Amino acid sequence: MVRYGIAAVVERSTAIELVGEAGDGSELLAVVARTRPDVVLTDLSMPGMDGGALIRRLRKEHPDVPILVLTMHEDDEQVFGALRAGARGYLIKGVEGAELERAIESVAAGNAVYGQAVANRIIDFFTGTSEEYAAKAFPELTDREREVLDLMALGLRNRAIGERLGMAEKTVRNHVSVVLQKLQVSDRTSAAIKARDAGLGQA
Repeated sequence: MVRYGIAAVVERSTAIELVGEAGDGSELLAVVARTRPDVVLTDLSMPGMDGGALIRRLRKEHPDVPILVLTMHEDDEQVFGALRAGARGYLIKGVEGAELERAIESVAAGNAVYGQAVANRIIDFFTGTSEEYAAKAFPELTDREREVLDLMALGLRNRAIGERLGMAEKTVRNHVSVVLQKLQVSDRTSAAIKARDAGLGQA
């Protein structure tokens, strides 16, 4: 239904042409490779591939094609994850057709486009402290667990993390296990990627 609505907006436009549609990440990659569009408009929640991974693939394989996200997700992790992955714009579903049309044209012209809710989050990020942002991005973690995750995002191993934080290596290992469980990831590499996408690991 969302794709149908977007197609209707594009059909009314004299400046935009719809060259392809896709129902999942793999199909989208194939459509982009075949049609070489001026702009990719994508959701973050699609079968088979998460939004951040999809955007990174698109940026790697088609670095000159700008990406505009249209999604229902407006939490910090999703917003900053998409922007750090390379999205040029981020809109929340429910925007008016005219606003969507302007956003597509603006991104095609090389500009960055953010809806008001996303713009507010960006302002909050740059006017707040990194600790405050980390707490918002990963509210399920304790302060100590966020410190461990931040150092994991820097690529530090358990011994080095322990030296930084004044903890025994075994204690660090326990914290890492809890972090992986809370973030619902299977290994520390996945946790580090998730943390970096959210803005951590910026020493």
